[in-house]
Amino acid sequence: MELPPLLRNAVDRALSGMPLDQLTATAAVLSQRYREERHDGKAHVASDREVLAYLAVRLPATYAAVRASFAAVAEARPDFAPKTALDIGAGPGTALWAAADCWPALADALLVEASPVFRAFGEQLTAEMQQPHTTWRTSDVALDEINGEPRDLVTLAYVLNELAPEDRPWLVEGLWRLTTDTLVIVEPGTPAGWQRILAARRQLIEGGAHVIAPCPHANVCPLQPPDWCHFARRVARSRLHRQAKSADVPWEDEKFSYVAVSREAATVAGARVIARPRKASGRVTLKLCRPDGSAGDQLFSRRDGAQFKRASRSDWGSSL
Repeated sequence: MELPPLLRNAVDRALSGMPLDQLTATAAVLSQRYREERHDGKAHVASDREVLAYLAVRLPATYAAVRASFAAVAEARPDFAPKTALDIGAGPGTALWAAADCWPALADALLVEASPVFRAFGEQLTAEMQQPHTTWRTSDVALDEINGEPRDLVTLAYVLNELAPEDRPWLVEGLWRLTTDTLVIVEPGTPAGWQRILAARRQLIEGGAHVIAPCPHANVCPLQPPDWCHFARRVARSRLHRQAKSADVPWEDEKFSYVAVSREAATVAGARVIARPRKASGRVTLKLCRPDGSAGDQLFSRRDGAQFKRASRSDWGSSL
């Protein structure tokens, strides 16, 4: 997956004046912190250099994860065409770009971000967009109550991991209250990220929400540790991205966990592929989460006809 051309060009312009050695050093620290999910009191990026490093090495991956989550929503709810959006912990506006790409009719968005530096860069990037109309607000969701008009689409991407455990339930409750249709929460695709998604999922189901993705059911998750539910999206690396990460491979895989819930029930399309397909000559094995609440491997061979063809074309995260 690649960034939309307007966003990619805007990011390239923002990065053009930063010395490569500074970018590489700062990107290494940032990437390590994300891998470790280390929370050391630096949840809000404080300097221009750190934001630029984020634009180079984290924005493409975050965009890919959020955009893939939105694609699953669009598949489950083809009737859903949000006009208004709210993004909490917006960073440089990554989720807004993904939403506008998925739903071109999006007309108005409110982006809430705690870091003034992140907000400044986000406003610079989103100025490139002709639509939707975008309003920014500086607010720390760990401290401030979120007020405003309810929105069709509400998003919370890579934010729960930066909050204390006791702050997460009331934030999820508040966001559901501000959701007129669909709420999407995305977290890193780690066992800890999955546990945060599971807790939010349970809370939202108890609050009357309908799960529309990725789960094909609202039962207790059938996976047990050390297994966990996560997905991966391949991200194209630009030349500068490769240089910032001292990498030779022109891509990387961003792993993420997510849940999308709605006030409207969606028709269950089928099972969800929850691991990379294992393919061999004339057969493919898929790890599936099924509508009946079970999960496990299923083998498809040529003798299965149309089912085998669908299974062969499936990918990690596909519905079957």
